[in-house]
Amino acid sequence: MTKPPLTPLAESLPATVPFVGPEATERKMGKTFAARLGANENLFGPSPKALKAMEDANAEIWKYPDPESHDLRRAIARHLQVAADEVVVGEGIDTLLGYLVRLYVEPGTSVVTSDGAYPTFNYHVTGYGGTLTKVPYKDDMEDPEALLKAASDTNARLIYLSNPDNPMGTHHDYGVIDDMIADLNPECLLILDEAYVEFIDDDTVPEIDTTNPNVIRMRTFSKAYGMAGARVGYAFGHRDIVQAFEKVRNHFGMNRTAQIGALAALQDQKHLARSLKDVAAARDTISKIAQGNGLTPIPSSTNFVTINCGADADFAIAVLEELGARGIFVRKPFAAPGDRCIRVTCGPPDELDLFRAALPDALKAAKSR
Repeated sequence: MTKPPLTPLAESLPATVPFVGPEATERKMGKTFAARLGANENLFGPSPKALKAMEDANAEIWKYPDPESHDLRRAIARHLQVAADEVVVGEGIDTLLGYLVRLYVEPGTSVVTSDGAYPTFNYHVTGYGGTLTKVPYKDDMEDPEALLKAASDTNARLIYLSNPDNPMGTHHDYGVIDDMIADLNPECLLILDEAYVEFIDDDTVPEIDTTNPNVIRMRTFSKAYGMAGARVGYAFGHRDIVQAFEKVRNHFGMNRTAQIGALAALQDQKHLARSLKDVAAARDTISKIAQGNGLTPIPSSTNFVTINCGADADFAIAVLEELGARGIFVRKPFAAPGDRCIRVTCGPPDELDLFRAALPDALKAAKSR
């Protein structure tokens, strides 16, 4: 039977997804995880005010969402102290990255990222035929100097950098980021993914500058605000870049109830402060559990802790699998040198107690393989 052909580019792509969800693993195992500590979700949950706002809004789910995200976009702009036309709201950072790549990448366009950085960005770039150049991490951190050099060598249109970083959890002082921005090629755009920026526990996040047309920054309600399932992200920067999203974005893509919940979450900064405090305490707990088992936690500025298992990638995979067999869902970085590690999401004490109890036996079993 004949069928309509895919485009040559689509035909050449593997049918893969950047992440396998814990639900897929549970279906394969035939049981649920006792502790869900691998997806970088905020296990402390969203603001009760956000939950109430979404519950109240559900009765009007028959309505289409506001295609401009008017109220939420203006509230974000006030929060950031920027203009409303310098902010765009989208279905999570993942989708915003896809829109941005669509705007700037065509077959053969050079794009630079770090080897092992957030894979969804790479997924979009290859989907539009871009050419990826990857540079290695340095001291468990993304390497701004190497990214700039690779961009210069390849005449790159885009550079992707997450700060704080996923999957290692480290972050650069924003003086380093400012220096990187100053050295950008005028025809190169830096995508600064700040999904975890609220978790930075010092004052290195600079005053926001939306006048530079070579930088766009992205943030989310998925992490610190505890609304990963709602899929609400936003980008902000120079108005010319932001307005270009209107050319390609899905104007009715935002869920109406999610818009309302995100607005309520943004307005409840007291809950955010409590959540950040809970995450900081959980980071300390995870680090102590790791150290108590002879492992080395990498200092984190996120809602997870990456743990050096002290051997190679195969051993880290074994630890991950043995934890999974004991009902503890964690993940791990995929590229060297981070692939020697596992990554544990911050959670409440009862779930971390399950991790604490399972880790010694998991390590013992991994060593005996």
